[in-house]
Amino acid sequence: MFQTFQIENLENFPKALETLLDRQREIIDEITHTEDTSYEKVLKPLQDLDEALGLFFTPLSHLNAVMNSEETQKAYETSLPLLSKFSSEMAQNAALFKKIEQIKAETEEAKTVVKHEIRDFILSGINLPEKEKKRIEEISLKLSELSNNFSQNLLDATNAYTLCIKDVNDVEGLPQSDIDAAKEEIGGETVYKFTLQMPSYLAYMTYGPNRTYRETLSKAYVTRAPQNAEVINEILSLKNEKAALLGFSSYAHYALETRDANREEDVIHFLNNLADAALPQAQNELKELEAFARKTDTIEDLAGHDVAYYSEKLKKEKFDFDDTMTKPYFAQEKVLGGLLDIVSELFDVTFKPVDVPVWHTCVKPFDIFEGDALTGRIYFDLEARKEKRGGAWMNDWETHFIDSKGKTHLASAFVVCNFSPATKTTPSLLRHDDVVTLFHEMGHAIHHLFGKCRERSVSGINGVAWDVVEFPSQFLENFAYEKAILKRFGFHYETGEPIPKALMEKIKETKNFQAALGILRQVEFSLFDFKLHQKHYQGEEVQALLDGVREKTSLLKPPSYNKFQHGFTHIFAGGYAAGYYSYKWAEVLSADAFFNCLDEKNGFDKARAKGYKETILASGGAKEMSNLYQEWLGHKAKTESLIRLYEI
Repeated sequence: MFQTFQIENLENFPKALETLLDRQREIIDEITHTEDTSYEKVLKPLQDLDEALGLFFTPLSHLNAVMNSEETQKAYETSLPLLSKFSSEMAQNAALFKKIEQIKAETEEAKTVVKHEIRDFILSGINLPEKEKKRIEEISLKLSELSNNFSQNLLDATNAYTLCIKDVNDVEGLPQSDIDAAKEEIGGETVYKFTLQMPSYLAYMTYGPNRTYRETLSKAYVTRAPQNAEVINEILSLKNEKAALLGFSSYAHYALETRDANREEDVIHFLNNLADAALPQAQNELKELEAFARKTDTIEDLAGHDVAYYSEKLKKEKFDFDDTMTKPYFAQEKVLGGLLDIVSELFDVTFKPVDVPVWHTCVKPFDIFEGDALTGRIYFDLEARKEKRGGAWMNDWETHFIDSKGKTHLASAFVVCNFSPATKTTPSLLRHDDVVTLFHEMGHAIHHLFGKCRERSVSGINGVAWDVVEFPSQFLENFAYEKAILKRFGFHYETGEPIPKALMEKIKETKNFQAALGILRQVEFSLFDFKLHQKHYQGEEVQALLDGVREKTSLLKPPSYNKFQHGFTHIFAGGYAAGYYSYKWAEVLSADAFFNCLDEKNGFDKARAKGYKETILASGGAKEMSNLYQEWLGHKAKTESLIRLYEI
């Protein structure tokens, strides 16, 4: 029913991929040269081929991200050119394009598939002269290589750094679980090792009392992978060239062809308005933090490496609350179990653990049932390790659809996070931010897993506009602050005592602590990304643009050595180029939906949850999200809901 996660021979993988691609070329050639122009004989089998290729290649790309090694790198890097070449051939198959243009689809889903196919052919240069087509193909190949290089450089740099602390006073105040994770015995001496992997890095930046060590760690983090400067130059040049070849004024202009936002001005206007709304409150938040640092430790020159540390202390003083108080109540196993119970209850599904091959012993797979019917599978890989890329993400593998032979395929997905691993003395304990992250990625997962479309190209997250794909993830994460939700899984890992009501109230009360500063930071990333792709920037111009954006958004000037862009994987290795604004754009939908679905007693209005599953999640990319939203709640999402969510 489902694919088995295994790669029998990494060394032989590229050769096996080439064999698969050659077979697909033969089938595509047969489809292209038949007289039949029916949807069933052209686009149905083509979607079958897309699925088969995804089933084969996703395990390698996934493994390279979560169990990175020289072997996975080599297999992955050797495979990329093969895939890129195949993709370019498909995108520039003029005979196939002409055939698809003639297809008269009958269902709404099929009509959307045809429309998207024609659009994508055009955006791939199908109407260009041969010389330009060839150049587009070369650009696509090089961009896939560069994205991989960017990501690998960052992973290598992250793993290469360790800060070794010998004085126990310099770890005083850290949560015990983080101290345990850092503690090592070397030659009879106890030392504390901190790395640039997110759980370790955040632990010291948030609680580490030694200001010099915080600065050292911060500098190491923001100066990682300097060789990515050259990778960025190449990526930007190629994307600019590609857009120009296709007749667009910029890469940003090109990118909006497949987005919910229509015009570049709309995006810039939206982001500037958001910054303007947040700025006065952000200025007050920073003044309060500076005054607190001055009062607490006579700090007269508050710096970026001080912000998390003094923010946490200020939160503690102001609300009598910090993350160390909640962490013992959020054991990873309990949180995951509670989340699955909540999703089960809201959406009438059941999660059952299943014994199947996985890539690491900490991976937890579950089968999903609706009644007695098996409908999907999900894998959770939640703990940080050296071989795993940083961050959190959902990766789709199998897709729900009906193939050309009438067989129904079921969906599967991976949820990946980087939470603190278990130690000899404590289980994996989550910060509340981690709980929010898990809800966010689960929101993406159910968007894919609960898809019910017959056509693969628009089922699950397929075909969903990039700047609204974050809506389901943000929507679900908003509920991770609600008492009715938290009490489901908040139990002390040692005593089993339920999380106190007062503590849950503190979580909600502090939700928007320094929210305006957070918004400015997201707007900074978004404006930098979007403007970067509006013109052809190179070398020092990239830093100058970022500095210019920061004039408005960064109230605390970063040090000159801060090269944030060298680690901006979202836009240089993660598909968000000219699209980072999506997080805030989609948040208008998620905020509006949240206020329409919030139930103080149960957390989530069950009737609305049913409609959400059947209208938004089930429909995938078959219709535009704004239309689905209107269909679900009967109105358009209001921008004011986003301002209300953050209380600014």
